[in-house]
Amino acid sequence: MNRKIPYGKQYISEEDIAAVSKALTADFLTQGPTILEFENKFAAYVGSKYAIAVANGTAALHLCTLALGVNEKSKVITTPITFTASANCVRYCDGEVDFADIDSETVLLSIESVRKKLALAPKGTYQGIIPVDFAGYPVDLEAYRKLADEYGCWIIEDACHAPGGYFTDSKGIKQRCGNGQYADLAIFSFHPVKHIACGEGGMITTNNEKLYQKIMALRTHGITKDPKKLTENHGGWYYEMHDLGYNYRFTDFQAALGISQLSRAPENLKRRKAIAKKYDEAFKGTAFEVILPDNNTGHAYHLYVIQTDNRKGLYDYLRTKNIFAQIHYIPVNTQPYYKDRGEYPTPNANKYYDRCLSLPMYPTLTDEEQDWVVEQVKSFRK
Repeated sequence: MNRKIPYGKQYISEEDIAAVSKALTADFLTQGPTILEFENKFAAYVGSKYAIAVANGTAALHLCTLALGVNEKSKVITTPITFTASANCVRYCDGEVDFADIDSETVLLSIESVRKKLALAPKGTYQGIIPVDFAGYPVDLEAYRKLADEYGCWIIEDACHAPGGYFTDSKGIKQRCGNGQYADLAIFSFHPVKHIACGEGGMITTNNEKLYQKIMALRTHGITKDPKKLTENHGGWYYEMHDLGYNYRFTDFQAALGISQLSRAPENLKRRKAIAKKYDEAFKGTAFEVILPDNNTGHAYHLYVIQTDNRKGLYDYLRTKNIFAQIHYIPVNTQPYYKDRGEYPTPNANKYYDRCLSLPMYPTLTDEEQDWVVEQVKSFRK
């Protein structure tokens, strides 16, 4: 096949282009009504009370840690199998990061590994936990909430991979990723390869009004014009800066694109699941290991990962066939910056990294292209 097949890519429709064009000719390019419309529609999609659109997923994580009061005395647990931002947000606030190991079956942060760290340390050592819905596989946040409450920890759900995903709680209720039922805050990304592509952008969701108000202020330099919050009032122009915030704002034309993309989200998720099912069937009974969620879990399939020996050989071979698979992820705790800060034994994560490969997964992947991918993966094995 001559055309290149990446591991992921955006899908921009004529409707998307029309929505952005309309926004570009409207009265606002930023801080306008389209942002609030997108926030409200996104909150409705995931089932949360509040949503806050921000500059990107990393900004979303940073604002969450700021709002939760992370500082130089804070210690937070996260997973090594994630993008570095899931850990870096703690360091932005001068907090310390600790890495627990993953569950080898799901590749999610192992709750037993987290429990062990919490139990072995004096109570109060850890302030928070940042689990990640890796590849679109939802974390059981009900179990994490119980554990977090036992040790006085908050939870930030990194749901960048999982809009539309869900887990089923002990009462049989489907809990959508980012709905705020168990996590204090959740974050999403609108990077081009994600489910909803806005170029850049992110979203924070929560059911906590106090955290919502705090983040809304921090998103725009810590400034408020709310007459109820002002210590003085010189007139209609007057504003006050109450906190050291940032310019982490979103734009109206990105929001217009987000609204248009969101309207296709259920359809695109359905296609992702169909692609995953076809991969599952193709690799059944082969030497390639795949991650199969249970029937009570709504996997969002941002990624489709296989595990195999001679991963580098397969990676290089596929590139010669115009298939650009990817690795998700290099364990964050093995990055030089974090290695210099301490040792974090994560044998399951290290083993997973040595064998993992993300195959092409995006809604516009054609049957012909997927067949070519499967054929070449199997051809290499032979």
